Amino acid sequence: MLLAHQPDFKLFGISFFNEDLYALLFRMCINLAVLVILIRFMYYTKARRKDYLFTYFLIGMITFFLCFGLKKLDIDTGMGLGLFAIFGILRYRTEGIEIKEMTYLFLVIGLSVINALASNKISLAEMALMNGCLILLTAGLEYLWLLKHETRKIIVYDRIDLIQPEKYEEMMADIQKRTGLKINRVEIGKIDFLRDVAQIMIFYDGDIQSFGTGAGPSDSE
Repeated sequence: MLLAHQPDFKLFGISFFNEDLYALLFRMCINLAVLVILIRFMYYTKARRKDYLFTYFLIGMITFFLCFGLKKLDIDTGMGLGLFAIFGILRYRTEGIEIKEMTYLFLVIGLSVINALASNKISLAEMALMNGCLILLTAGLEYLWLLKHETRKIIVYDRIDLIQPEKYEEMMADIQKRTGLKINRVEIGKIDFLRDVAQIMIFYDGDIQSFGTGAGPSDSE
């Protein structure tokens, strides 16, 4: 005896259940596992930045759900506008993002887009290869080749008597003593003779040293 076809219950024209839910759950688990490896066990162990840890996970999952939802609409224009909006958020920030953090952000978004848009034409092996390749490459750059991440920060310096070229080494020693950082080099910025202060940009290895947030804006190279 054949079972009767179960009716598709709807509320305001929206279905309660769709078989794509299984595909969503499967891809979401893959994407979440990739994000955990990339963000928690690779980025956070090096940077120890909880603010970016929070941001990366949410942006990764939001990107995944947005792309998965737009894919179901099967509208090329809508997909293009959606992706444009996703990458457009990189411009809306209240403070400068260091290059390394920006790279991780782009990596999180890119992998989430790949995991969400993979279709029947892309096998699971191909999707695993793309995710695995990027994770292994990132791990190699972070842990195997030990690339240094040079950070720069602007400080307000009150010893303008030391900003002369012939007193460069003395100024370096004074800044290192007062900040507790091993400074690679410094650059002189604006000089205010009325207040006897100068803006100095210091460069140091950010992966192995930490610095407080009270010294002014920062960036990296």
